[in-house]
Amino acid sequence: MANQGDLLGDDPGFTDATARTRSTRGGQGPIADHAVGAPLAEMLRPRSLDEVIGQAHLLGEGKPLRLAFQSGKPHSMIFWGPPGVGKTTLARLTATAFDCAFIALSAVFSGVKDIRAAMAQAEQNQAGGRSTILFVDEIHRFNKSQQDALLPFVESGLVTFIGATTENPSFEVNSALLSRAQVYVLKPLDEDELRQLARRAQSRAMEGLTFDDLAIDTLVGYADGDARRLLNLLEQCQTAAGASGVARIDAGFIENALTLNSRRFDKGGDNFYDQISALHKSVRGSHPDAALYWLTRMLDGGADPRYLARRIVRMAWEDIGLADPRALQIANDAAATYERLGSPEGELALGQAVIYLAVAAKSNAGYMAYNQARAFVKQDRSREVPVHLRNAPTKLMKELGYGHAYRYAHDEPNAYAAGETYLPDGMAEPGWYRPVARGLELKISEKLAQLRAWDEEAETDR
Repeated sequence: MANQGDLLGDDPGFTDATARTRSTRGGQGPIADHAVGAPLAEMLRPRSLDEVIGQAHLLGEGKPLRLAFQSGKPHSMIFWGPPGVGKTTLARLTATAFDCAFIALSAVFSGVKDIRAAMAQAEQNQAGGRSTILFVDEIHRFNKSQQDALLPFVESGLVTFIGATTENPSFEVNSALLSRAQVYVLKPLDEDELRQLARRAQSRAMEGLTFDDLAIDTLVGYADGDARRLLNLLEQCQTAAGASGVARIDAGFIENALTLNSRRFDKGGDNFYDQISALHKSVRGSHPDAALYWLTRMLDGGADPRYLARRIVRMAWEDIGLADPRALQIANDAAATYERLGSPEGELALGQAVIYLAVAAKSNAGYMAYNQARAFVKQDRSREVPVHLRNAPTKLMKELGYGHAYRYAHDEPNAYAAGETYLPDGMAEPGWYRPVARGLELKISEKLAQLRAWDEEAETDR
């Protein structure tokens, strides 16, 4: 099956495991043929670029994809974006614009055998004087060997390749194939664009049924940038209204009659890591409301609270550290509370933890010092432990001087052996840890300054 999220529906005649072709000559074919009783999304599938709603950054006058269509020469491309933004539709419009045969494969069900069958069909098309566009939906689902199997045919010009993916092609598409295709990044539809789509659906296919403004706002909110989801919701409303004898739909009817799913959330893709990044940066930026927003967005979308708890603990160590050690305790306590209470009660603890972390004093001094120490040790030689710091549990070790002249700090004034060194012989003071002038680290900085002053006095007295 093709990705069910693509803008305005998918034609099952083009997306099963076997490659199929249909002429687009004369405006007929994959764009224009809408069967009676077809889903609303299929009925409203755009027949030209001007009918496409959204993607103005690509399709507006003078924009890259518009210029590509106007060039008269197709090129290989990859459409990258979330579900319901028009990837399949744009691929089909490309075939129409360049009067090419259209072969579609779904990477979910297709394999090398299907690729060979598609290439055989493309050769027949070429013999008949027609070029072929090969569309591979969910290209990220093809493994390396399957993607490699496409390369010779793309390089020879037998087919113009178009791929669609919801995953970052930099990670999911082979570099050789990626280098031969232009990547176009598609965006979710904004609220105005979704309302425009809703109005088009009402005027073209929902005669006799009206929606109040709040009802449309509710549907737009739950569509979450996904055009197909919006049209599916409108279609569900139409069915429910017909069964109930209702001619005007309000928000209450929608809440009662429809099963409304969570916001769009990909637990393993870019959207997931982008939201985690936004949560972490909101905490680091001391913005509690933004931190709460991203936390609850992820919880609403189905993120594992245990994973979020682990990330919150990491934030406490990385961005707050010793400036406020209570943040570390609160983060750990929140994780333990969730383990004890579960959802949804335990999620309150995570929410309060991110609030505290956001407002806490910030310091990455410990984090930076640790990373610098690791980097130094990795490239440095193995230095010997100074003799006075070595353990001396045997007589021989004592005779060799192990532990000799070691100064026991508790026996020294202020419990500090001023002037003593603890680094390997010949190693200069690295100065990795530089506490910031915030929170508890302000006091730590003052203490370290005092210790250095005592060291200087001891050097003077020698």
